[in-house]
Amino acid sequence: MSSTAIVIATTLTVTSSALLIGAVGTAAADVPVGPGPTYYTVQTQPTPGACHNRSAATGQTLPDPICTPSAISPKVTQDTLATTICRTGYTKSIRPPASITEIEKRENAPAYDYTGSLKDTEYDHLVPLELGGDPNDPRNLWIEPGASPNPKDGVESRLHELVCEGRVPLDGAQEAIATDWTTARDTVR
Repeated sequence: MSSTAIVIATTLTVTSSALLIGAVGTAAADVPVGPGPTYYTVQTQPTPGACHNRSAATGQTLPDPICTPSAISPKVTQDTLATTICRTGYTKSIRPPASITEIEKRENAPAYDYTGSLKDTEYDHLVPLELGGDPNDPRNLWIEPGASPNPKDGVESRLHELVCEGRVPLDGAQEAIATDWTTARDTVR
């Protein structure tokens, strides 16, 4: 494993050690809470062959719910929308650098038994950054078959618009996309 590390300057107040180990989310049902953007290192990936993609009713690919259950950032809440995900430039400010994610992508592929060209995949945030997904928690990242942009990207953008317009709550959008991104637009509450 590489010892690559990148420091992102942020302010983080920790009120509970459970926050750092990924306590279970509050309002978003079973969506785990990750540590959020702090210090990026290459994360350990699941064991090769341990993860199995699922197929949605539409035929689109969904990640393994055990390997990739999702994780959200504790910094993004309904009360912080204006200063986080609804602020222009937010995702760029917290996105892990390619020097980290490219290594993780290579190491995640065997977990999902992916043997094709990595150019034909996206190392995807199940709950996207634009909906408060944790930037580098391995529970929120998976090797999504198909090049980017892909159909999931449009769902992410639409849910982001709905949340920032105040038409759907953040936790509802997070839960809907974590459960099944292909039905998230129809099931978000």
